[in-house]
Amino acid sequence: MRVLIVGSGGREHAIASSVAKSPKVDKIYCAPGNAGIGQLAECVPIGAMEFDKLTAFAKEQAIDLVIVGMDDPLVGGLVDEMEKENIRCFGPRKNAAILEGSKAFSKDLMKKYHIPSAAYETFDDAQAALEYLKTTKYPTVLKADGLALGKGVLICQNYEEAVAGVKEIMQDKKFGSAGNRMVIEEFMTGREVSVLSYVDGKTIKTMTSAQDHKRAEDGDKGLNTGGMGTFSPSPFYTDEVDAFCQKHIYQPTVDAMRAEGREFKGIIFFGLMLTPDGPKVLEYNARFGDPEAQVVLPRMKTDIIDVMEACVDGTLHQVDVEFEDNAAVCVVLASKGYPVSYEKGYEITGLEQFEGKDGYYCFHAGTLLSEDGRIVTNGGRVLGVTAKGADLQEARRNAYEATKWVSFENKYMRNDIGHAIDEV
Repeated sequence: MRVLIVGSGGREHAIASSVAKSPKVDKIYCAPGNAGIGQLAECVPIGAMEFDKLTAFAKEQAIDLVIVGMDDPLVGGLVDEMEKENIRCFGPRKNAAILEGSKAFSKDLMKKYHIPSAAYETFDDAQAALEYLKTTKYPTVLKADGLALGKGVLICQNYEEAVAGVKEIMQDKKFGSAGNRMVIEEFMTGREVSVLSYVDGKTIKTMTSAQDHKRAEDGDKGLNTGGMGTFSPSPFYTDEVDAFCQKHIYQPTVDAMRAEGREFKGIIFFGLMLTPDGPKVLEYNARFGDPEAQVVLPRMKTDIIDVMEACVDGTLHQVDVEFEDNAAVCVVLASKGYPVSYEKGYEITGLEQFEGKDGYYCFHAGTLLSEDGRIVTNGGRVLGVTAKGADLQEARRNAYEATKWVSFENKYMRNDIGHAIDEV
């Protein structure tokens, strides 16, 4: 098989790593890819939103399966464009990717189909939002309706903060057109858990659970980022929680999308809050989480190509999706100053220490192969250092030990990824 992966981050590197293990695959391309992905695949200089070029390339190279990793091309309709050219593509069509593309849509869907979530109101007028915020309870949550690279969510402790938040999202347009509409949501308390799932339109098969750390600084302080690290599985995601979610959240979401004429094939990421009133949906994503994919996929035993093809063909019920009985922890190595401002172009050394070490992975997120053959930093999140272990404590020790193998100027990381497991 010839496979094309669309994207350039740590998530796509994790996908490429899993695809490379499949005996069915003999050639992998990635557009545009990065320096790490380039060690597994042939990177082609086509952007993820250059749909015409991507479909032309897929036709020219007789690609058997396109895997879309990123949210923007999914929400923009890349799968639809591929299907018009009879190219097999893994991911939701545009009318299904709206599950992530519009928070207002997903909240309305949950309300209509009685899927547990926080109470909310939607606004497309800043003045109306400000009036409503005079009457709501605090803390409260403001969410830009559209895609905002995982950063369009503000938790406001009082009315003054909420006013500043409305200005940021709706008036100053910090998140661009994503802030044309805004959801104001009840603030929920509890443990956060992420559960990724494969979906073929009717059947859903969930993966092992994970937990992300979004804040930039130790102690869950600082600005929201795309993720500073993850661990899997979550010790808080019990069999009882799973049974509830399977019955009241997972299958009902798939059924709701089909009932709306928006059959979903691909990945549904369920961001859950384990509240005192039971599990509720925080958010949906229409693709693998990043960095969640970097701890979930290394633990997956089933051939990823078998699962993805079953999703495309509507035969997922025939496939057992199995995971190893162990744990994994990912620590993100970022550029100092992320997510606000940071310098790029610093050489990365020590990457060769991961070669041949079973259970250790270094997924590239923001890297570039320089003209003189060096791997240099090219983003805020630079690398995801992942290690497996018999349990979460061992996996965490292994991951932090492995972070010492890699060096680059302005290297920054959180030192408390997985801290919550100490409370179990």
